[in-house]
Amino acid sequence: MSLNVVEICAGAGGQALGLEQAGFEHELAVELDANACRTLRENRPSWKVAEGDVADPEVWNPADYEGVSLLAGGVPCPPFTIAGKQLGATDERDLFAWAVELAATVQPRALLLENVRGLSMPRFAGYRQHVLDRLAELNYIGEWKLLQASDYSVPQLRPRFVLVALRAEDAPYFTWPEPSDAPPSVGETLLNAMAADGWEGAAAWARKANRIAPTIVGGSKKHGGADLGPTRAKRAWAELGVDALGVADNPPQPGDRFTVGPKLTAEMVALIQGWKPGSWKFSGRKTAKYRQIGNAFPPPVAAAVGHSIRRALEHDGLPTERVPAEHDPIYKVLRTAADFLTRHQIERAIGTTLEASELERRISLLSRDFDLQVRNGNGPVEYKLGSFRAFLGQQGHLRNELFQANRSRIS
Repeated sequence: MSLNVVEICAGAGGQALGLEQAGFEHELAVELDANACRTLRENRPSWKVAEGDVADPEVWNPADYEGVSLLAGGVPCPPFTIAGKQLGATDERDLFAWAVELAATVQPRALLLENVRGLSMPRFAGYRQHVLDRLAELNYIGEWKLLQASDYSVPQLRPRFVLVALRAEDAPYFTWPEPSDAPPSVGETLLNAMAADGWEGAAAWARKANRIAPTIVGGSKKHGGADLGPTRAKRAWAELGVDALGVADNPPQPGDRFTVGPKLTAEMVALIQGWKPGSWKFSGRKTAKYRQIGNAFPPPVAAAVGHSIRRALEHDGLPTERVPAEHDPIYKVLRTAADFLTRHQIERAIGTTLEASELERRISLLSRDFDLQVRNGNGPVEYKLGSFRAFLGQQGHLRNELFQANRSRIS
């Protein structure tokens, strides 16, 4: 079976390469960053690459790709990252809900979107529930799952929160990929690269670097140059004998001595992300390369998920009923209510007693992504859910203005 894919927010091609390995042919890759676009073109000259804001109709026309096998993407992470403000639907970089809405136009057989672990947190329960409900309206069955890159032979701690949705006729054949062999250590992964220029200490260093790496942090244009993460991550790197205060231009040289250990090159970081040695070239200067690599979806993880989607589209195996998990029952009750609801009415609908403080906390979380009315008159407090505040493609949405104002700093 010939399967094709349109990929949005394609970055430097980590997900693209993994999906290619799973048997998907790229119809189009859309990406904002010029260096990442050059990387895609240099590595796969036959791919069509559209450069610019993925939500700009002048960059590409989604209707031209109606019926594609797979719509995939790694939409921006900052709206959900634990280290950030978690602005979610009100962050101008949030394209997750827009990407889900895109399925209504493209009508792919399957949808694959990945993001950071923060999206799996209680803060975004209502957001996740909205996504699943919207997919159901479009005749897709969606599932979220937190995948650990280290379960797929990637030598680092890199949790990724993944959404897969398939049409109702294909979804019963989908199963999440099983973990593969244990990943190699950092030392095993980087020994040859560390010794490439003749550094005598490479073997001893590799023996010390006998664990997997902390999560590679790509960073953004809003911050400074390349380094390997916050203070806690730097301590973990130091225990592996790696100086995380920056990225090196070259491997260590003969005679080099280090207080903590050598810095990694961008090429070494790519190995930790799961690229094979010499298999992919990255365009731009050192910091640009590092950001492309650090922000990527590791190719082995993308390949594993891609193979699972391919098997589902081919109806390979025995079908199993897929029942999406419920992420936020309070959201579901409020969403379907025609009028305001009191706490007791919400409790009866969800079948659970709630402390007033707990309901207020969950209502407060919902109010960050949805317009939510609270009525407090002479009787009990009442609640009514309004519209989703996320960008869904509206021309007059504040996202467009903020995006243009901050474009040079968005990555």
